[in-house]
Amino acid sequence: MAESKYRTILEAKSGELEALKEKAIKDSWQPIYHIHPQYGLMNDPNGLIQLNGEYHVFYQWYPYGAMHGMKHWAHVKSTDLVTWERLPVALTPTEEYESHGAYSGGAIEKDGQGLLFYTGNVKYEDGSRSANQCIAMLNKDGSVEKYTHNPAVRGVPDGYTGHVRDPKVWKENDTYYMLLGAQRENETGALIVYESSDALQWSFKGEIKTSLPDFGYMWECPDYFKLDGKDVFVFSPQGIKADGHDFHNIYNVIYAVGTFDVESLTFEMEYYREIDKGFDFYAPQTFQDESGRRLLFAWIGNPDVDYPSDEYGWAHALTLPRELSLEGNELVQKPVEELNKLRDQAVHFRGTLKNEEVIIDEATNNAYEINMTFREVAAKQFGLELFNSKEEELRLVFDTEKQEVRLDRSSFHHQYATEYGVVRSEKWTASNEVDVRVFVDKSIVEIYINGGKIVFTSRVFPKKDSKSAVNVFAEGAVDYRIDYYGMSRGI
Repeated sequence: MAESKYRTILEAKSGELEALKEKAIKDSWQPIYHIHPQYGLMNDPNGLIQLNGEYHVFYQWYPYGAMHGMKHWAHVKSTDLVTWERLPVALTPTEEYESHGAYSGGAIEKDGQGLLFYTGNVKYEDGSRSANQCIAMLNKDGSVEKYTHNPAVRGVPDGYTGHVRDPKVWKENDTYYMLLGAQRENETGALIVYESSDALQWSFKGEIKTSLPDFGYMWECPDYFKLDGKDVFVFSPQGIKADGHDFHNIYNVIYAVGTFDVESLTFEMEYYREIDKGFDFYAPQTFQDESGRRLLFAWIGNPDVDYPSDEYGWAHALTLPRELSLEGNELVQKPVEELNKLRDQAVHFRGTLKNEEVIIDEATNNAYEINMTFREVAAKQFGLELFNSKEEELRLVFDTEKQEVRLDRSSFHHQYATEYGVVRSEKWTASNEVDVRVFVDKSIVEIYINGGKIVFTSRVFPKKDSKSAVNVFAEGAVDYRIDYYGMSRGI
């Protein structure tokens, strides 16, 4: 089995890939407007870039089922961030410097061409591992070619284990910098930096000094960008403990805001927080598009977790693209405006709840968007129920007494990762008006509260034969206004 996990797509047997696809597309949990694999396992978004007006999204992909194995870079593109075209596999690990997979990384534009950076994963028979940082060229026609002088960085610097990966590159003044997630030899997480004058030949610069020492045993998928005059780091630390409302998934993602001096590699942190409060969110990556927006995609999933859809031979999806901004030091995430193109005609619902539950839609197709506002709040609790049937429901509860918002999926028949809990929550200051925007796509739920100040991203697997209703409820009184849109296929 171990050997078969490290086959490339070039080694597929006759008819094997067609059979995998045929099995996966029968699954009614597959989304219709989120980027996802036709078959096999997807994880981190990679190489995000807009080049010559086209958005390119790559992602980690293992073809042969819902498991982690020999990672390739799959490739989709779009002109509008809404309708996506599948392209041929961009990176297949065929070289010695990537013998066990083409791992994650980012992209930049240089001289009208895209440069893709990735980690070549290497494992040895004694169980040890190493990592090489590699480059590929994204051509104007969408084709990808590996750099002939790969690897650009062979091996890892002294003081670190073989867990050094996920290059994110940017240019500042006349110098290119490569940010990497790393594990020190004492098994604590860190961020390290290489530098280059041409983005091709790299030298080790050092480790970033932060005020987060020993924050987990590995920091994966790092990102750095400037936003609204502040410096922002995003990374995925592994091995941190749950703390109040925070860090309840197997692995989690934080953003940190402050001031970064690239010369001294010193980051003066002012604020940090978990980026998404849902059950399934990991490995986000951002990029700046040609209009100047800072956009984010993330993996709707978690490592080392089995999902109900695995039996169909496919796994995971990417979030909808989100535009980022800062309010003070708090990150705000809003779905991009282009997503409005997917909407069918709106259906409007208005009313007042008084200690009751009201059905908004009795039999949805589980592919819709809801924009809603609760006003004149005089309730202990109020909220929204999705996938509601006689047996199961996803409950979003605003609790004015506890001053928190909760997402509860405890009633579902198809459960997973229950050892990490079946409820997620976040601090919420009760007010007289609450805005909620919800995207449901078969087995995916993205919830944006108060303009994206609080976000929950989750998977939910309703029973295959169940009728799913949308309900609103209140313990007390509250007015509600709902705009409901069916959503069209995007991929």
